[in-house]
Amino acid sequence: MGTTPIKTQAVETPALSKRVVLLMAFAAGLSVASIYYNQPMLGILAREFPGSALAVTLIPVMTQVGYAAGLLLLSPLGDSFERRGLIVWTTIALAISLAGAALAPGMAALAAISFAVGALATVAQQIVPMAAHLAPNHEKGKVVGLVMSGLLTGILLSRTVSGFISEFGSWRMMFGFASVSALMLAAGLALWLPRVAPVAAMTYRQLLHSLAQLFVQHSTLRKSGLVQALLFAGFVSFWTTLAFFLEQPPFNLGSSVVGTLGIVGVVGVMTAPLVGKLVDKGGHSRIISLGSAAVGLSFALFWFGRESMAALVIGIILMDAGLQAAMISNQARVYALDAAARSRLNTVYMTMMFVGGAIGSAVGAQAFHAFGWFGVCVFGIICGVLALVVEALSPA
Repeated sequence: MGTTPIKTQAVETPALSKRVVLLMAFAAGLSVASIYYNQPMLGILAREFPGSALAVTLIPVMTQVGYAAGLLLLSPLGDSFERRGLIVWTTIALAISLAGAALAPGMAALAAISFAVGALATVAQQIVPMAAHLAPNHEKGKVVGLVMSGLLTGILLSRTVSGFISEFGSWRMMFGFASVSALMLAAGLALWLPRVAPVAAMTYRQLLHSLAQLFVQHSTLRKSGLVQALLFAGFVSFWTTLAFFLEQPPFNLGSSVVGTLGIVGVVGVMTAPLVGKLVDKGGHSRIISLGSAAVGLSFALFWFGRESMAALVIGIILMDAGLQAAMISNQARVYALDAAARSRLNTVYMTMMFVGGAIGSAVGAQAFHAFGWFGVCVFGIICGVLALVVEALSPA
């Protein structure tokens, strides 16, 4: 199938310092955290605004819908616009939307603003391709791994921070704090991010049309997206139902413990530098297979060690390390497909991944309702095994 002609230009790639890599990792984590701040505060919102139960349930839904829309409509712009300016202005817009959430007069307004927060939080998906673009070929896996570790850390710690501030301060304080943080981040990005010229001369319509073309053209992209969608589905199903599981015997713990266990998950994420170095040496398929196996085994541990907090902690570390290993390897081989289309390749890949996450959230909740913790663990094992099979049947 023919693709739309793309005019590319040779651009000298700026040197990538360690400070810039750490800044991008922090920026990816802080921006993606914006879509999870609302989850721990839903009970508080329901109590503060009686009679708004329907609107309260719409808040996380609208945020996720906004994120999906932003992935498709905003993330591809990185290939045709100067990246630093695009990232800075999107981050400023995110800060404004978070301020709007803090000042929202009611739940209906907050639900609407949540869509904008979700869409603009996809600035994280502009930062990751930029990191891949700037990194030298022999360090792409290491650099992408570090930035992705920042992104996953943001996902894991966002609920911890939000739960603490919302409980001991207020939900408005949480959004206000997030807004100020995003504004300060935009200033740092403007000061320290290098300017990167666009790599593809395409109209916005051509950018969007090329997403489907890239999906059809690259079997590696389709496979990587499917494998990561399966693994992320298991990951999200676990975190969606963990609070309900911990409320039951023998633990009888409150939902606040979920935030603490999110900190434990960061230990698995911190394997990123090691995984990145392995990715740079090649063997993507082997690493992805090992990561998929680790995710499946973690759910087996969650079930057989279901009465042990130690087993739960070890399983979380194993699951997050496996997810991270597969994600870095998948992204490395996806970015290698076309240097002039990294933002659009990332758009397709991440859209598939987050669709998997949405499905995992829904299926996990239904599995827990119907079969309890056993249903969630079986679903997670199936996700890991299917990812392993997909990778094994068509190695890239």
